[in-house]
Amino acid sequence: MTRRRLLTGAALIVLALAGAIGVYAYNQNQPIEKRGSAKEEFVVTDAPEPEPPPKKENPRPWPTYGFDDARQHISPYDHRPPFRRVWKIDAHDTLEFPPTVAYGRVYLAQQKGMFFALDAETGKVHWKHSLRRCAASSPTVGNGLVYQSYMHPVECLQDQPGADGFLLAWDADTGKERWRFKSAPIESSPLLHGKRLFVGSWDHNVYAINANNGRKIWSFQADDQVNTSAAYWKGRIFIASDGGTLYALNARNGKLIWSAQSNATLGGREFWYATPTIAYGRVYIGNTDGTLYVYGAKSGRLLWARPLGTYIYGAAAVYQRKVFVGTYDGKLFALDAATGDTVWEIPARGAVHSAPTVMDGLVYYAVCSTCGSEAQRAVAPGPDATYAVRARDGKRVWRFRDGKYANPVVVDEERVYVTGRSHQYALAPREPKAARAGRREDRSERTRGR
Repeated sequence: MTRRRLLTGAALIVLALAGAIGVYAYNQNQPIEKRGSAKEEFVVTDAPEPEPPPKKENPRPWPTYGFDDARQHISPYDHRPPFRRVWKIDAHDTLEFPPTVAYGRVYLAQQKGMFFALDAETGKVHWKHSLRRCAASSPTVGNGLVYQSYMHPVECLQDQPGADGFLLAWDADTGKERWRFKSAPIESSPLLHGKRLFVGSWDHNVYAINANNGRKIWSFQADDQVNTSAAYWKGRIFIASDGGTLYALNARNGKLIWSAQSNATLGGREFWYATPTIAYGRVYIGNTDGTLYVYGAKSGRLLWARPLGTYIYGAAAVYQRKVFVGTYDGKLFALDAATGDTVWEIPARGAVHSAPTVMDGLVYYAVCSTCGSEAQRAVAPGPDATYAVRARDGKRVWRFRDGKYANPVVVDEERVYVTGRSHQYALAPREPKAARAGRREDRSERTRGR
């Protein structure tokens, strides 16, 4: 009887320990969730609002990924659907990131090494290059130059040993190479601020490079590959790594100001792929663990976190106190920028890989038919397409039957450029310019009256 009681007691202890371990493991694998407040590091004077549309003679109507240094993904132009097609080109392979628009041209990098400078009005090729190098970034344009990041040679194998890459500067008018900065593969879309370019690299470095001659100014060693793009705010560079760490660096000297990390589980810390978005004195960034994290841009403190889905690969757009972001399991969210509370949530009709773009009160986003085909978590099916929904309530108002990886639209005074899987389109509003000008005046009157 004593032996039986001892065995029974031991079994109960083992079961209790197993249960405790199970509860601990469950808790450790739960995503972090935290509600925010408008009373904590929420700077209303830094509110992202569309600027007045640049004048037609503006030489760089869409100069970089996300439009501005803070990567807010807001168009200053006010085109609205319905649209008519002006031109279309076949890039003959995947277009993973959107083009930029400057000097009367659309600059477009194809994934397998083709680069096009297209006439913005006609779509005709002004100049092109074939580098046979992988590209997973947008060009940046300034100083009469086009800056493009390149990775290792095709076939674009991830983590290929000994792989190299470079950042390249071409003359924007002629396509003549001006300089080349060599490193490990670079996936970052270059950030141009003043006379400096900022990129991350597979060699774990963040680089500041002289935009005129390609010489290194400083480098910062991160904890893993740095494949996101940098964002700028008040003398600071924000960029994130595959190690799950977000860095705030001094833009002048590269010194670390603060760092913060995504939530760690028993499976480890997942990586950042989305570029940071800076607004309201905060850093908004989605992680592949499916959570949108928000940090104080000055302090680096976690202000709120919202688990939204299975994966977040695209950057967030921030507009009128709302944060717009999509997930791989097929949802598009509008969240309160101060608290993280859901304003609205809609089915995205497919996996959302890219960042949304906000233009004239509409949110444009693309869905991808093959993204996450080998994923371990849920991925929504749906054909490649681009949609526009109302920012105030998520009601769908427009659909275009192409799209995939890239941010759905970039814009200039005359046209909207939509990036498909391998085709680039130029569209123009069917609405007369006079009607659009009238709407602008009406909006200005309403703004003054507030």
